[in-house]
Amino acid sequence: MMLTDLTIAQAAEGLRKRDFTAAELTNAHVKAIDALNGRLNAYITVTADQAKEAAAQADKTLSAGDAPTLTGIPLGIKDLFCTKGVRTTAASRILGDFTPTYESTVTANLLANGAVFVGKTNLDEFAMGSTNLTSAFGVVENPWRRNGDDTPLVPGGSSGGSAAAVAAHLAMGATGTDTGGSIRQPAAYCGIVGLKPTYGRCSRWGTIAFASSLDQAGPMTRTVEDAAIMLAAMAGHDAKDSTSANIAVPDYRAACGRSLKGLRIGVPAEYRAPGMSAELQAVWDRGVAMLREAGCEIVDVSLPHTKYGLATYYIIAPAEASSNLARYDGVRFGDRREGASLNELYERTRHDGFGEEVRRRVLVGTYVLSAGYYDAYYLRAQKIRTLIQRDFTQAFESVDVLLTPTAPTAAFGHNEKPEDPVQMYLNDVFTVPASMAGQPALSVPVSLDSTGLPLGLQLIGRHFDEETLIAVGSALEKAADFTARPTFRAGAAA
Repeated sequence: MMLTDLTIAQAAEGLRKRDFTAAELTNAHVKAIDALNGRLNAYITVTADQAKEAAAQADKTLSAGDAPTLTGIPLGIKDLFCTKGVRTTAASRILGDFTPTYESTVTANLLANGAVFVGKTNLDEFAMGSTNLTSAFGVVENPWRRNGDDTPLVPGGSSGGSAAAVAAHLAMGATGTDTGGSIRQPAAYCGIVGLKPTYGRCSRWGTIAFASSLDQAGPMTRTVEDAAIMLAAMAGHDAKDSTSANIAVPDYRAACGRSLKGLRIGVPAEYRAPGMSAELQAVWDRGVAMLREAGCEIVDVSLPHTKYGLATYYIIAPAEASSNLARYDGVRFGDRREGASLNELYERTRHDGFGEEVRRRVLVGTYVLSAGYYDAYYLRAQKIRTLIQRDFTQAFESVDVLLTPTAPTAAFGHNEKPEDPVQMYLNDVFTVPASMAGQPALSVPVSLDSTGLPLGLQLIGRHFDEETLIAVGSALEKAADFTARPTFRAGAAA
């Protein structure tokens, strides 16, 4: 087995047994990035030199004994997390060569746990998108291909670079952020595990904001156990983030393999969307059967306001985005474009700096917050959000976890993108409701579709009960026995 094929858990054990060094492990991943990133474009910035220095230090720490769990483990960092001394772009021209003088709390936690950062992964600009086609630094290719077809596919978004890097074995794990499905949907498209924790479980400090009441950091890995390991390192209370929950972080890894006997799994009727393919329905039914076999009781539940989730999200998220992105004006922040007047400076800076999708969402958000429309759109959307949250609260009175599909389709081609942005937004139809309610949710790869592309199932849990989510996800992963690997990965194709 190549070093790049190891899971985080396997690599951590191998490092402690001295089967290989952190330097060897990091070098293997740097070589893989050199071989494949030119094609996949999963990384915007590769930090090979810093990674090698960190690996050398990791080897010293390992030799001294009592090293933290992630010591020497190569990770990719979504280029939305500020990293001290390393360019952070949010995949936007407007940030250009912005190099933070500080470290985000999540990445600081990972560094304190011994992780080695090999680079900053690509994303949809300011995390706005479901395809990773909106990055100012070029599109990302999904490392998977359809059977007998070399059409480049989208990796999903916004955390598409992280998903592609993990799937292609260019990192052992990666950070993502999830606002409306941006960890879970690309995880499903790329055949990996993606975990969105409860809102407030991971600090948002030092993470470039899209929609502040929705954004949440989480891990993207190749196994549920690895996601549990990463989350334990990422999570924790942060006094610098007023939305950070002061709740103890449990041993998530211990939940893997836990008995599911007596757990009640809810199957929400509203997720049987009109036009759902028979193939996706069969995968969902298979997931139900696997969990029943694992000792769970299956319960039909209703989330009646689910149908309003997408429309509500695309009012609230752009409204918050328009507020958060107002700071990029060329005066305080942003790659400045001079003008004859202050207004012209603003206009030129924001027009040249922001891409089409970001401009669209800023305009939508500004519209729904404007006088005369605030009550009709934004205030009403907030009320519906409360009803969506109430649906989940009531459902979890009778069940422990919900099981749904993660995405309505498998990955599609770069050239198959819908022209209508509303059709594109439908990619998030299954993931948005959990984000609106702040619930933790996990995507697990389960099978391949008829064209050879991965399909994932989503588990949604109670607030701050990631442990149960991980226990059920671990059982689902074991039963599914998903061993397929993408066409393009370290050591397989260049």
